[in-house]
Amino acid sequence: MRWWRPALLALGLGLLTLLIVENDPEAILAEMGRISWRLAIVVCFPHSLVVLFDTLGWRFAFARDVVPFRTLTVTRLAGEAFNAITPTATIGGEAVKAWLLRGHAAFDEAVASVIVAKTSITIAQALFLLVGVALASWTALSATPLLEAMGWLFVVEAVALASFVFVQTRGVFGRGAAALGRLGVPPALLAEASLERVDAALAHFYRGERRRFALSIACHFVAWLLGAVETYLILRFLGVEVSWVTATVIEAIGAAVRLATFVIPASVGAVEGGFVATFGALGLGSSTALAFGLARRVREVAWIAAGLVAFATLRPVSKSSSVA
Repeated sequence: MRWWRPALLALGLGLLTLLIVENDPEAILAEMGRISWRLAIVVCFPHSLVVLFDTLGWRFAFARDVVPFRTLTVTRLAGEAFNAITPTATIGGEAVKAWLLRGHAAFDEAVASVIVAKTSITIAQALFLLVGVALASWTALSATPLLEAMGWLFVVEAVALASFVFVQTRGVFGRGAAALGRLGVPPALLAEASLERVDAALAHFYRGERRRFALSIACHFVAWLLGAVETYLILRFLGVEVSWVTATVIEAIGAAVRLATFVIPASVGAVEGGFVATFGALGLGSSTALAFGLARRVREVAWIAAGLVAFATLRPVSKSSSVA
């Protein structure tokens, strides 16, 4: 099965290439030229604030503040880079985060925090999608199949999230390890005690740390809103006059498409196709959509590079040298 993610990446790159070829490459290049030096602004702002609030969201996913904020920030950058470039469907980066926190936090705390943070960021994304769907009813998307599809995606996401939180409080990890052990898988038997502690940590967090869970969701929600700020800025740099409502709708739909196509590395091609459909329905033009999407990709590549540098410089520390 190791070939399927590279195959999907190739498919996504093919789709992106087709979109560019079919939508006047010269016009797209001209649109990109309008951004010019301001592309440096796009790379740095507001995504640096997005990283800040997402890291805060992860910090609140711990039952207590045990890891220095700087360590969480650098670790998150490294993990998100691995999520974007490795064939692990956004799971491998989470394992990297937990591994890098060894020595700063107990294994069960680190793994549980990663799971809780993944849950809270997805809940925040669902709430942001709901806001986008509501705002879209005031735009040209109000009577389009795209809006209806986004509404159904929200329903599916809400049901999936409720189910995911429920199973997290029911000892799913320890039970899964025990089941594998009965099938004769020694590694699962060796890890069972740790996985049971993860189950206990998750159950404790959801039942006893509701305030921190709410704060985690709130921080991630602010991060999603900041994505709409980035959308607004890029469109203004492209010379497109849009309202904050339109920028928020575009960002919400883009985030939804990325969620639905998470198996494709970085959702290459799929997100750009979603932008073309959304911009077309809003009367903004396909060349503008692709220039917008490519500007976002430049920012994404820059932060992936920063994450890989962070991984190269950050290593787990021994418990004796960790910061209390």
